[in-house]
Amino acid sequence: MKAKNLALFAMVLLVAASMAFAAGTKEAAPAGDVKPIVLRLAETHPADYPTTLGDMKFAQLVKERSGGRIVIEVYPGSQLGQERAVIEQVQFGAIDFTRVSVSPLAAFVPVFDALQLPYLYRSEEHMWKVLLGPIGKELFASLEPSGFVGIGWFEPGARNFYNSKRPVSKPSDLAGLKIRVQESALMVGMVQGLGAVATPMPYADVYSGLQTGVIDGAENNWPSYDSTKHFEVAKYYTVDEHTRVPEIIIGSKISLSKLSQADQDLIKQAALDAIPYQRELWAAREKVSEAAVKAGGAMITVIADKGPWQAAMQGLYDKQPASIKYLVKRISEVQ
Repeated sequence: MKAKNLALFAMVLLVAASMAFAAGTKEAAPAGDVKPIVLRLAETHPADYPTTLGDMKFAQLVKERSGGRIVIEVYPGSQLGQERAVIEQVQFGAIDFTRVSVSPLAAFVPVFDALQLPYLYRSEEHMWKVLLGPIGKELFASLEPSGFVGIGWFEPGARNFYNSKRPVSKPSDLAGLKIRVQESALMVGMVQGLGAVATPMPYADVYSGLQTGVIDGAENNWPSYDSTKHFEVAKYYTVDEHTRVPEIIIGSKISLSKLSQADQDLIKQAALDAIPYQRELWAAREKVSEAAVKAGGAMITVIADKGPWQAAMQGLYDKQPASIKYLVKRISEVQ
């Protein structure tokens, strides 16, 4: 066959493959020069953040295991939008994947509120047994009626209180302090239950709020406390680990329905296999951040007995709907 005819033949194959995928074909793409299936993943964290690097590991595994047929492009730093807007775009198939906290996702699938309750887990390992066990699978299944597909989980770290006024070693030490919280009824209820004044505020305004005394404190994990330099204006950090709000990768049901079941399974397995890498990066980042804030003058108080803190949350737990209470009970029974 002459060179001209070979080029024409190759072009016909490319067009045919593209049309087949656009029509939602279930057939696996052939090897060779066929244009890969390109899927987009939206991420709010910067490119060097452990969670974003976990996204990239996931994308790398998908590309390798599909022989280059499937390429997931990661867009860090909120390039494709903020969390809630991106979740909506995933729901309607405009974006293929996103990595988000379960907090904004709970507005779409309310059962995820259970994972935000304070002092829910005994430890990090307890959380992972829940997420990777039957309960995690059921939570993934609960996403589908809303147009999402559960793909994988990532380590979120534990959130802790910090303030500019005094060391906090027991709940009563928080009394009267103005603590910044996310705009969430659960988070407001948590802070109020501990005797503090819940103050919803955009995250970007927290540093100036602490500096000017509009708020006395906030709560977040080690890397965030470090990267935002909040330790400069709120040096009292209390390791109470009140919440571990999981990170989740969700896919668009519309986008994934265009792939074969084998390719969907490949993608989910790649996400599962990326977890140890992301967890390792997160643990390393926590140690670096802890050392950095201590060097910067932060004073650390570690809570050994969380019993009084958990007891203060009973009113918040009592207000939850029956479905959440049932899930919480099951989570507590996971060994």
